[in-house]
Amino acid sequence: MAKGQAKHETESSRPSFEQALGKLESVVARLEEGQIGLDESLAEYQKGVKYLRLCYELLEKAERRVALLTGIDADGNPVTVDFDEAGEESLVAKAQTRSKRRSRSESNPAAEGSSGPETTDMDSEGTLF
Repeated sequence: MAKGQAKHETESSRPSFEQALGKLESVVARLEEGQIGLDESLAEYQKGVKYLRLCYELLEKAERRVALLTGIDADGNPVTVDFDEAGEESLVAKAQTRSKRRSRSESNPAAEGSSGPETTDMDSEGTLF
């Protein structure tokens, strides 16, 4: 059998994320009960690792399909880009830029303007009323 056919058949017969997670939870429950022998525990552990890897793989696939909100257009509609198109490097760059802006505003509030109300709006005589 060709590799492509084998991969296609295994993907179609694989459980969904919810099914794999349910099986993983049942494996963990059996192991936590402590009622099974060592050999059976090792076999269950191996099954659990297999289901855990499958869950991570399915989560990664789902994350790749998520659309990222990149902004809002003039009409107020959200502008999105597919997760794949955005690329991880641009996400890292965006996070660093955001971090720099936050650091700058927290460390030097005067750099972005006055941090409080202007005194010209206050009574100039120095009284409260």
